Amino acid sequence: MRRRAAAVLPLLVLLLVGLLAWPAAGVAATLPALFEQALAASREGRFGEALPLWDRVVDLAPEDASAWSNRGNVQLALGDARAAIADQDKAIELEPASADPHLNRGTAEEALGLWSAAAADYQWILERNPEDASALYNLGNVEGSRGDWPAARACFEAAAAARPGFAMARSSAALAAFQLGDTTVAEKQLRDLIRRYPLFADARAGLTALLWRRGARGEAESHWAAASGLDPRYRQEEWLLQIRRWPPVPVQALAQFLALAS
Repeated sequence: MRRRAAAVLPLLVLLLVGLLAWPAAGVAATLPALFEQALAASREGRFGEALPLWDRVVDLAPEDASAWSNRGNVQLALGDARAAIADQDKAIELEPASADPHLNRGTAEEALGLWSAAAADYQWILERNPEDASALYNLGNVEGSRGDWPAARACFEAAAAARPGFAMARSSAALAAFQLGDTTVAEKQLRDLIRRYPLFADARAGLTALLWRRGARGEAESHWAAASGLDPRYRQEEWLLQIRRWPPVPVQALAQFLALAS
């Protein structure tokens, strides 16, 4: 959910200026198609197919940073965060000014719980573009994981302001407000989200937890019926904490609701 695919343009530029550098004429004709196949497999979630395709791309174009970064994203999707970091390191070596490998490396570092390293990657991006919504949102997740919920809330709110349609950032900001005891603001933000995105399970589940905590059981059950139908993962406490990265207070409230509701 949170990583941006590196652009295809750098590879196409490489092809235009470097055809004579390749010893086999067939390589020049094969590489663009191979890159597109690898990119399509990655975008469609066929990661097991995508990895050997990216292996071939980096073999043919070892100086192409976008190929290394895309392969790193696939490595992470397949569960090998350390290999992902190594690929992003190579992409950064090749294109030191590019933001995407830093964002992608930060995501892999988060998977290993390397919070300071991930924060450094996101802050590198934000020093150059303070309104990068993805870096702001990811930094919010890091701050939450480190237990600094005021800082996390500020990051989520900044991400939502930088990208007005960023529903998950707005939901995370509301959940951080819930964590900090600002339940009136949190409830308003979650209701606003549901009005705009009626099928957004995260806001429905968050509002369920908040309503349950303040004793509005009937309305909580109504929102939960919608949330659980949209995404059954919200029943899983570990998923909420480790993957979705909800704050502990909303997670506890939803767990209490589910225990009594069942």
